[in-house]
Amino acid sequence: MDATLADRLADVDARIVEAARAAHRDPAEITRIVVTKFHPAALVAELHALGVRHVGENRQQELSAKREELAHLPGLTWHFIGQAQTNKARAVRAAADVVHSVDRPRIADALDAAGGDDVLDVLLQVNLTEDPGRGGVAPAEVEALATHVHALPGLRTRGVMAVAPLDEDPARAFERLRAASDVLRTLDPAAGWISAGMTNDFPEAIAMGATHLRIGSAITGPRPVRG
Repeated sequence: MDATLADRLADVDARIVEAARAAHRDPAEITRIVVTKFHPAALVAELHALGVRHVGENRQQELSAKREELAHLPGLTWHFIGQAQTNKARAVRAAADVVHSVDRPRIADALDAAGGDDVLDVLLQVNLTEDPGRGGVAPAEVEALATHVHALPGLRTRGVMAVAPLDEDPARAFERLRAASDVLRTLDPAAGWISAGMTNDFPEAIAMGATHLRIGSAITGPRPVRG
């Protein structure tokens, strides 16, 4: 067992507890997702042995391969957090327990049409920048997208997701995401998840109500160099 990995995990968990208490929140209501992009499946197995049960992947191929290789590990929840493509919707649906990146009706329709034995939990990705080329729906369009997704029998909207812009105070950006969450919950009171906060900004996300954190290198260490 890699003691350094255990130390990093413990350090991040302690910081999550500290940030939650500073925000007068219960740390138990916050789910820590470890993002293992480009790391081998063996690292996920080590994390599982350390008690990690929520893992995130950005790429469909990597998600599918790791889930298949680690199918023997009990209790893992696989989160797809990358930009979803309609032509890969069936593969994403087969491998993911939660999809964080539904940002347009077409991808919602594709995920729904892909079918499956269970209803798929999804989050609506919100674009917190002025750049329409970035992933995510504009905050003003959250209500329309939520209404569309709600009508699809194979999907269950659980909340919202966003990435804070690099050139802005993350607290201000996450405040806009919380406002989008408020809009969504007027339509669906049960859709209260807020997926926000990564290695460099998760304390600010917790202060603004994040329920799910997507933390990679602070726990896993530097990503392996890709050849």
